[in-house]
Amino acid sequence: MTTTGIPASDGEAAIRALEQQFITAFNTGDIDAMMKTYVPDESLIIFDVVPRKEYRGADTYRKNWEDFFTHFSDTPKISITDLEITVEGNIGFSHSFQRITGTDKQGHPIDRTVCVTDGYRKIDGQWLIVLEHVSVPVNLA
Repeated sequence: MTTTGIPASDGEAAIRALEQQFITAFNTGDIDAMMKTYVPDESLIIFDVVPRKEYRGADTYRKNWEDFFTHFSDTPKISITDLEITVEGNIGFSHSFQRITGTDKQGHPIDRTVCVTDGYRKIDGQWLIVLEHVSVPVNLA
């Protein structure tokens, strides 16, 4: 069931499971498992908030995650909230807030929240992230 009381589609349930797979992999620092949630070829497109800002291809994005984890003295943690998913056929998209916490190499606490929009495709029966856009929430007040 969704938060509206409407039964979740099979696609929505599968995408929620994919996002949970990502959370579990991230929280254990398992980059191989994290990358299994993304399309594994050059068609992957990521727009991120930190330089390089745009990543094309799974191999390029994998290097970003490898570098990301080197900046922490421990394994950072991620949580996903307000995950909303729409599915139509073999295409889906979602948006959520994702909070990353941990300690950097200098011993400073890290606590960052980003907005993430993901595009998914069902390929050979498996849902995968094919497009991701990460941004920083803006407080206009």
